[in-house]
Amino acid sequence: MNLRLSADQEAFRRAVCELLCEDSVRDEVARTRRLPADDEPGLLEVYRRLGERGWLATNWPVEHGGLGSSIVEKAILTEQMIVHGIPDVVHTLSIDIVGLAIQRLGTEAQKSSLLPPLAAGRSVGCVLLTEPEIGSDLGGLSARAEPDGDGWRLYGRKVYSLKSQFADFALCAARTTESEVRFHGITVFIVPMRAPGVRVEPLWSMSDERFNEVVLSGIRMTPDDVLGDLDDGWQVLHDLLGIERTGIEFEAKARRLLDAVLDEAERAGSIKNSEYGELLVALDAEVRAGQLLAWQALGDMLDGELDDVRCAMAKWHTTETAKRISELGPEICGLTALLSARDDEAIPGWLLESAFRDAPGLTLASGTSEVMLSLIASAGLGLLS
Repeated sequence: MNLRLSADQEAFRRAVCELLCEDSVRDEVARTRRLPADDEPGLLEVYRRLGERGWLATNWPVEHGGLGSSIVEKAILTEQMIVHGIPDVVHTLSIDIVGLAIQRLGTEAQKSSLLPPLAAGRSVGCVLLTEPEIGSDLGGLSARAEPDGDGWRLYGRKVYSLKSQFADFALCAARTTESEVRFHGITVFIVPMRAPGVRVEPLWSMSDERFNEVVLSGIRMTPDDVLGDLDDGWQVLHDLLGIERTGIEFEAKARRLLDAVLDEAERAGSIKNSEYGELLVALDAEVRAGQLLAWQALGDMLDGELDDVRCAMAKWHTTETAKRISELGPEICGLTALLSARDDEAIPGWLLESAFRDAPGLTLASGTSEVMLSLIASAGLGLLS
C-alpha cells in the first residue's frame, strides 16, 4: 500500500495536532495525570471537542456522527491522540472496537441509536468477553442466555473488563444454544450497563486503568439487542478481535515511549554510552517496523479485507516492542525513571513509570503474544497443520 498521506490527510493531521496542542487540552491532560492512584479518567472534554468536529469517529457516516472519510483519517486521529498523551482507552474501546463492530454488523436501528452518542464523545461502550475459568478461550464460555418468552435472561460473570464502570452499554458474549461444535451457539448481545441486574465491581491491579468484574443476574435481552446473527457470535467476535489487532495504538505508544526515553537519555548523557546508543538505534528500527506493519494491516481493512495473520503480526510486534521499551527505559535513564508522575521529584510530564506498570497487559489484551505466534505459525506459515 501507499504509506504516504495525501494532501488532505496531511492537512487533517495538522488540524488535529493544533487542537491537541491547545492550552486547555494540555491542562486537561496534566490534570488526568495527577489523579489519585485509585481514580482514572472517563469521558474527557477533549473527546467532546473532537466529536463536535466529527473527528472522533471521522470514518463513520455523517448521519452517525462522523465525516464519511476513510479509516486512514481515523488512524491519524488515534496516533495523534496517543502522541499528545490523551488518555485513549475510552476512545479505543468506544470508537475503534465497539463502535466499529456496530458500524459493520449492527442493524440500522442499532446504528442510529448507539453510534451518534459515541461519535460525539457523550457515551462509552465496553466489551464483556473474558471469564474467570476460560481466559481467552471464548469457545468455553459459561455465560448463558436462557429463553424467556420472545427473548432471554442473561446470566454470567465477566472479568478484566476495562472502563465498564463508565460504560453505557457493552458487547457481551453468551451461549444461547448448546452445541457439540464449541464455537457454535454463541451470541453477542448489546447490554445496557446501568440496568438492574448488572453489577460492576473493581479488580484492582498495578495498572492505572482499573479492571472490573461484571456480574449479570438475569437482565432481559430481546432480539433487538442481538448484534449480528443469533448463535453466530463467533463470527462477530472474530471480526471484533481482528479490529483490535491492527496495532495502530500500540505502535503509537511505542513511539511516544521511545521518544521520552531518547529525550531523557540525552539530558542525562547516557545516550553517549555506546552500548545504550546501539540499543536505542535498534529500538527505533523496531518501532518503525511496527508502524509499517500496523499501517499495512490498516490498508487491508481499507481494501475491505481483514488479514488475520497480518493483524496478529502487527499486534505481536508492536506490543512486544512497547513492552521492551518500558522495561529497558529505567536501565537507560536511571532510577528517576521509576518515579511516579505524581512525585514532586519526577521528570516533568514523565510517563515511563506508568508504562512500566502497564507493560505486562500490552501483551495480554486483545490476544496474548503466545496466541498471536500460534496464529502466525499455523495460518501464516502452515507449521502446525
